[in-house]
Amino acid sequence: MAISDTQKVDLLWKKIGFSKTKTDTNAAKKAPNEAIVSELIIKPSTIWTDAGSIPSTQPAANTGPLIIYTETETSEDVTSAARRTWKSNITNWVPSSFGATYQLKVYVDSAGSSNPASNGTQLFETGSGNSDEWYFDYQSGVLHFIGTNLPSGVTSGKSIFISGAKYNGNTGFSGASLSNANLVNATITSLSAPLEVKDGGTGVTSFTANAVLASANSSTMDFKTGSNGQVMIVTNNDVDFGDLDGGTY
Repeated sequence: MAISDTQKVDLLWKKIGFSKTKTDTNAAKKAPNEAIVSELIIKPSTIWTDAGSIPSTQPAANTGPLIIYTETETSEDVTSAARRTWKSNITNWVPSSFGATYQLKVYVDSAGSSNPASNGTQLFETGSGNSDEWYFDYQSGVLHFIGTNLPSGVTSGKSIFISGAKYNGNTGFSGASLSNANLVNATITSLSAPLEVKDGGTGVTSFTANAVLASANSSTMDFKTGSNGQVMIVTNNDVDFGDLDGGTY
């Protein structure tokens, strides 16, 4: 028997929309209730370099790589059906895969309201039982009422307000710190400091013309230079150049 389209859609909905692994039917376990994280592969340039500094519980105020938004008013996407889609114009929101408290909070209240959490109505992701669910794209910061119906409170003159956290740290590998990492076929284009001898480098910042690179001791290296006719010798356990004088050497 073929896999039903309903099951396929539920798998994609949970994987793409929530970065979760499908472990049961939608009737038995809705997407927000799936517990096993299954992140999508992303481009290196968009990697959240400071993601390790995101606390497991959303803080009340800006901290580390996070900016906290509280009851921020969104704008309606007028290119979509009336009141169906709302834009925060803020990207890279932190999803609940970092911790349950990062789950976006959504409210509907009169446009311009200063306290929608108290004066308005909270709208839940799974809806009110009237096929009025919403879906939030944490990357683009766009909320869409994906259910068949709009929530009863979303009417003319109303706005959608959201509360959550935005990632505001570094992205890509610029300034990243790697620990115990294996680099395969990697090219290092520049270093802020020379690679030390203990790490397989020379420890020097530039080359000296007509010189010999030698170890002064067990941890440092340097360039030694001499004059025409001189020979390389070891004096006081250091490499140097000197003249053959017929006596000392």
